[in-house]
Amino acid sequence: MIRTPLTRWFDLTTPVIGAPMAGVSGGELAAAVSRAGGLGMIGVSGSHPASFVTEQCALPVAEQLPFGVGLMIWVLETRPDLLEATIAAEPSLVSVSFGDPAPYVGPLHDAGIAVCAQVNTTADVHRALDAGVDILVAQGTEAGGHTGHRATLPLLQEVLTLTDRPVVAAGGIATGAGMAAALVAGAAGVWIGTPLLSSTEGLNAPALRERVRSASGEETVLTRAFDVAEGAAWPERWPGRALVNDFSREWHGREDELRETPEARRRVVDGRRTGNPGDAPVYAGESVGLVTTERSATDVVRDLDAEAEKALRKVPKLLA
Repeated sequence: MIRTPLTRWFDLTTPVIGAPMAGVSGGELAAAVSRAGGLGMIGVSGSHPASFVTEQCALPVAEQLPFGVGLMIWVLETRPDLLEATIAAEPSLVSVSFGDPAPYVGPLHDAGIAVCAQVNTTADVHRALDAGVDILVAQGTEAGGHTGHRATLPLLQEVLTLTDRPVVAAGGIATGAGMAAALVAGAAGVWIGTPLLSSTEGLNAPALRERVRSASGEETVLTRAFDVAEGAAWPERWPGRALVNDFSREWHGREDELRETPEARRRVVDGRRTGNPGDAPVYAGESVGLVTTERSATDVVRDLDAEAEKALRKVPKLLA
């Protein structure tokens, strides 16, 4: 068994956190990750009502499984009801990312809930530490969804020099060997999203899961086109890494023009509603080429853990 500060803190059997991917990671996916000994998380977006948080959190709670909830700070600024519903659900961990976590750490700590934050720059690290965040998630640009511009390994190494709090690595990790590499580098755990995109428990449409399985690692783009099309108020510093599709080929880099083209914007809205991968955003990271089958997230995490332990047992052989 792999033991780290993360597994000891949350009584896990593997240092794996399932990323809170809004629109994909609901209560069923979170529970499946936690059944494997990791910590599954539920992703919450600004389009979700507070009742979504309550309903989805009830699923892992019913099995007495540890779980977490991922919240976006720029959403919380106008949706305090999402924080209130999250606190009421009593998760083990709450992620507050993409903004200043300071206003939210106190209320979560007062409720006995641990807090993590995704960081993409050293400035983010200092802000999170000043806010009292318990765990830092060093999220590299290889990650799927909204992210920064620095690569995972350089960012991870720098974050580790800035704090003695647990640091979790995120972005580009999809194999046991990759997980082992992050742990050897000093991470207390890994945060995985893309490896779970084809899981049977996901909220994403079957056609979108099929698109994930057919994609190669070269087929992603870091873009703001989908956010502009949907009118999402994402801060500009966090574009989204998604699979290339017909819409992104036409509109990536033309965001200013896109704002004034309602018929093009409607394509994305309709594509998301119908599950059409040609127009809908399919957020996925650079490890997507390693996702080739549809299976339970429980199996994904168990295999990842077993392969990581096998890789770690080989490390002493590298020493003369």
